[in-house]
Amino acid sequence: MRWIDTDPVRSQYLLPDLHPLVARTLARRGMTTPESARAFLDPEAYTPSPAGAMPGLVTATNRVERAIRSDEHICVWGDFDVDGQTSTTVLVQTLRELGEKISFHIPVREQESHGVNIPALKEIIDHGAQLILTCDTGISAVEAADYARTRHVDMVITDHHDLPEIIPQAAAIIDPKLMIPDHPLATLSGVGVAYKLAEELIARFPSSGCSADSLLDLVALGMVADVASLKRDARYLVQKGLAALRHTQRLGLQIMMEMAELDPANLSEEHIGFVLGPRLNALGRLGDANPSVELLTTNDSGRARVLTTQLENYNAQRQLLCNQVTQAAEAQLKANPALLEDVVLLLGHPAWPGGVVGIVASRLVDRYGKPAILFSTPDNGPARGSARSVEGLNITAAIAAQKDLVLGFGGHPMAAGVALEREKLPEFKRRLCKTVEEMLGEAGIKEAKLNIDAWLDLPEITSDLAAALESLAPFGAGNEKLNLATHNLKLRSSTTIGRNKEHLRLTVADDTGNTHTVMWWNGAGETAPNGIFDLAYSVRATDWRGSREVQMELVDFRVIEAAPVEVKSQKPEIIDFRNMKEPLTLLPDFNRDTSTMIWAEADAKKEVGGKDRNELEPANNLVIWTIPPSPRELEYAMGIVKPKIVTLVCAHPFLEITDAFMARLTGLLKFAISHYEGKITYADLAAGTAQRRITVEQGLNWLVSSGKIILVRKEKDNLWVAPGKTINDLGGAARLRMEVQGLLAESAAYRAHFIRAEKDTLF
Repeated sequence: MRWIDTDPVRSQYLLPDLHPLVARTLARRGMTTPESARAFLDPEAYTPSPAGAMPGLVTATNRVERAIRSDEHICVWGDFDVDGQTSTTVLVQTLRELGEKISFHIPVREQESHGVNIPALKEIIDHGAQLILTCDTGISAVEAADYARTRHVDMVITDHHDLPEIIPQAAAIIDPKLMIPDHPLATLSGVGVAYKLAEELIARFPSSGCSADSLLDLVALGMVADVASLKRDARYLVQKGLAALRHTQRLGLQIMMEMAELDPANLSEEHIGFVLGPRLNALGRLGDANPSVELLTTNDSGRARVLTTQLENYNAQRQLLCNQVTQAAEAQLKANPALLEDVVLLLGHPAWPGGVVGIVASRLVDRYGKPAILFSTPDNGPARGSARSVEGLNITAAIAAQKDLVLGFGGHPMAAGVALEREKLPEFKRRLCKTVEEMLGEAGIKEAKLNIDAWLDLPEITSDLAAALESLAPFGAGNEKLNLATHNLKLRSSTTIGRNKEHLRLTVADDTGNTHTVMWWNGAGETAPNGIFDLAYSVRATDWRGSREVQMELVDFRVIEAAPVEVKSQKPEIIDFRNMKEPLTLLPDFNRDTSTMIWAEADAKKEVGGKDRNELEPANNLVIWTIPPSPRELEYAMGIVKPKIVTLVCAHPFLEITDAFMARLTGLLKFAISHYEGKITYADLAAGTAQRRITVEQGLNWLVSSGKIILVRKEKDNLWVAPGKTINDLGGAARLRMEVQGLLAESAAYRAHFIRAEKDTLF
């Protein structure tokens, strides 16, 4: 990646008291007068465009108003991502407040896929729908609109996706793509379009008491999650929406924030993008997104908590599936490095779930800096892929150039979906790569570039700087975070963190001894910089345990001077008793040696008087009595104990059978309920079952879904549980049981390897 210093600009004519870096950034991004700068920074100084400025909106509002006043049955048809869920909720909430005959339908991804499908549409019309109102979908629904017309039912389409060659024959169409590209409303996502329709409808019913402002929290949620370009009206709506979201009265969102341990007062667009959005998305990716409308509108706190718990379960599944598919995709690239030479990364597998391939494609784009398409290629149907792009490349247009090969496609410049017959994938890839090469060449994009907005010294990275930069938020497409950089740093330390140890926390130092912590999200497994290097990063104010701190987030680094090769420390001596028939006879010798630490878990801990993973301390001799469930726990133990001698006993806990593991986990939870008012930690559960934390989490989610345990609340590693009363989600419980079985099988395979392998290969 080539680093490019941005051109200096003059900014003295802007607002007084602005931080110089903020002033320069505003000027560089087109705010060249005090008025435009003030309107960018303060939504109260911005004049939003009237709803009627959107083509088709007045016609659409006329038709919906007529339906309301005539008491027609209106069905809102949405989509299953967060933009679609919030769009549906905006229209459903508005229409319920203005009329009574309202229903809604969000397609179930695995059964219906995107768009307006005729079988479900037929059933909806058969049940009395007289007007179909779409949101975040419909612009390609040519056949569906024709079918509705044959049933004498009008369709009003609100969407934001790219226009197809043939536009549906609908009663009205609202889509920002019908406007000139630089119109203030041109970058609205689906929920933004739905909001403008709702805004106009509410204005026509002044006696209803409805307020469009009550919808702004949903608008921010959907637009940020859909990565809308935050320019002009889109930025204004997200600014207003974030303020509303920090004080939302929606019980579902309040409980979501509580379970995710978010402080609403300091909520930012990053919390939507990385915490709230993925949870709602998981519902549509792995299950049925229709309950999201209830979650976002219910006034029943009990029902909101049940729905949010289901959301947490789906999100845990999504995280696991995403990690599995990411690992599989990386394995394909490692096995065939030639794939990385292609201008588009195109990968596929029959077992990859269609609901998560788009997320993994985004990860690959972030890592390799090139567009990616991941396909689910089942044996009994077409290949279905999700594409993600890089700045400057319209991936939907690139796919459209191969339209004769595909069964269907749709999307916008940065993301798209596509379906085609599996046997056509090689030809599709060949032609797509050629098209993308030509498009990138025309756009002047020869290699990945990183614009550096300013070079700073470590002492300049202060809370005042973070606060000043925060005035430029919300950040996202169309308003990227600033890339800052510092010369000549050294790495002091690197620590893996996160629930699944997927992130790195680096400590860097300059040549005068100043230090700073840098977060490298999803950096675990990557090679940290060594020697002397330049670091590119972003800076934000963040909450940590209730206090505001300055956080540096790694963007890139370039090594200036490599560190000299160091001789690795000597490996510990390994004593092998793995095949000993009576290992208990070794205990007297171990217990006499005060420099010996016995690592034992589950039932073995009490039997041999050992310490579990949470109690380990430095010692000369580490006795591994219980086989660890994965290399990660072994690495952790070695890092804590730092032994000179490792003694292998390696008793098997025999808790890989699903029923045995669940019985043990349930027993630990019941003991916590009866003795500690339901309080226990994930760490204790993992040690008590001799399993990985992720296995314990999924096991607990399974118990919650099947109604055997109630998760009252959780804070960091602590959780409070109570006896279960009702069955929440049988379908989710069945899926979670399969996930637990898979996780247990992985640990069983590792333990079998640990017993058989040459001792020197284990460390």
